[in-house]
Amino acid sequence: MNNAIKLISGAMVTLLFSATALVILPYLQVRNVQPLPGLSPYTSTELRGREVYIANGCVYCHTQQPRAKGFGPDFSRGWGRATVAGDYAYDEPHLLGTMRTGPDLMNIGVRQPSDQWNLGHLFQPRAYVPGSIMPSFPFLFETKAKADPDELVVNLPPGLVPSGQVVVARPQAVDLVKYLQSLKRDYPVVAAPAAKP
Repeated sequence: MNNAIKLISGAMVTLLFSATALVILPYLQVRNVQPLPGLSPYTSTELRGREVYIANGCVYCHTQQPRAKGFGPDFSRGWGRATVAGDYAYDEPHLLGTMRTGPDLMNIGVRQPSDQWNLGHLFQPRAYVPGSIMPSFPFLFETKAKADPDELVVNLPPGLVPSGQVVVARPQAVDLVKYLQSLKRDYPVVAAPAAKP
């Protein structure tokens, strides 16, 4: 009985120490971080696109946290500067990601600002990046004989669209692209203003 109490006490102390080191102390460090100058809140369109990003599992293959030069080749890959806490001030929940099956997307709005490129890449990734293992998302598009005046026609490479047809982006695809284009951290990193107590 005495050994069981020691074992349970030791486990509780270990759990408390781990929770303090991994959850409580980091939270205390970043809870009042202010947005960096140059970062603006998401628009309603971008927020809808963020929901499409989450719903389609993009976060499972893409990160949103380029590392500093000393920690990985992210900068030499053209993924942009390393992020800081103020870059995520408007993100709830944070979509940092854990795997890099695909490239980091934190600065995709700088690297690929074109609506047409992003829409085409979502429709058929291998037409834009040979050898890509990204799945296509054809359900975000509609193939029809003629587009309505308010619809966005996607200009695709030859052979992807049946003859006499056009591919139009559904609102979810347009919103997703607007969200991806908002991922641009091209403003300089400066010291964030001191947090109010």
